[in-house]
Amino acid sequence: MRQQLKFTTLLSYVACVFLSAMTSLSYAQSSDPWPTKPVTMVVPFPPGGVADTVGRPVAEALTRILGQPVVVENKPGAGGAVGMAAVAKSKPDGYTILMALSSISIIPEADKVVGKEPSFQLNQLKPIARFTADPTVLVVRADSPWKDYKSFIADMKANPGKYNFGSSGNYGTMHVPMEMLKSSEKFYMVHIPYTGAGPAIIGLLGGQVDAIATGPSSIVQQIKAGKVRALAHWGDGRLASMPDVPSFKELGVKIEFAQWAGLFVPSATPDAITNKLREAAKQAANDERVKTVINGAGSPILYLDAPEFKVYWDKESAQMVNVVKKIGKVE
Repeated sequence: MRQQLKFTTLLSYVACVFLSAMTSLSYAQSSDPWPTKPVTMVVPFPPGGVADTVGRPVAEALTRILGQPVVVENKPGAGGAVGMAAVAKSKPDGYTILMALSSISIIPEADKVVGKEPSFQLNQLKPIARFTADPTVLVVRADSPWKDYKSFIADMKANPGKYNFGSSGNYGTMHVPMEMLKSSEKFYMVHIPYTGAGPAIIGLLGGQVDAIATGPSSIVQQIKAGKVRALAHWGDGRLASMPDVPSFKELGVKIEFAQWAGLFVPSATPDAITNKLREAAKQAANDERVKTVINGAGSPILYLDAPEFKVYWDKESAQMVNVVKKIGKVE
């Protein structure tokens, strides 16, 4: 009996030691500083577009702030859906983050419209910070016959289907504003989808497409070089980078569309990590190197922290559902 009691006591002691060790290990693991290894920032488009233009200087700043490399990985496809879905379904440990454009609000509904299972759901991603929010700009080649929007729209209406426009992909942030314009002004252009803004701009410069709608940061240098001409934009008032370009509202066309760039993580990412990333993103937005690069590209920082960004995103997502339903199925 006494031996059994001693054995039971020994077992209890071993169990306590084991539990104590496991608790200590768990605590040590949970309190490990993040990040302890490189972080991958997925940009779901090819190089040269707005997300890439914003993502690279932000990644460089985050590298300095977090003390670990933040490496940009371009993962294009399906108008951004491939890269966005990859992050949405990735391990929520803070080591895979997403620099997305406003097309993130469009893609799940667009998948439904064309009869596909959505590649991801919005609730699979958690917003961290918005960095920019620019109206898209209607751009044509400098050698085109259209010197202003009036001559452009007159030609489109007189020649339905003769001209085309390029985009970053079906229902993307270069496609949706053009569909809004076509619907409002009642004209027809052929849509040529590319895999991102960069290839679409190359298509415009090379003469494969006649027009594009894109963010200022991805085209302003081509405008300054005299290779392309901006005819109008989807904003409210004049743009600092393009003070001579009128908005559609000024021209009597009541449409508006902003192409923003924001940082996201998988929704199950722990608060301790997201809070640290939020603080780092805020520092990056105020970093002089980041502001110089992004402002120089014609896209001023318009920062929103996570709570404000979530409100903004929810409102816009609801609006985009209606826009996509109105566009309907496209091939």
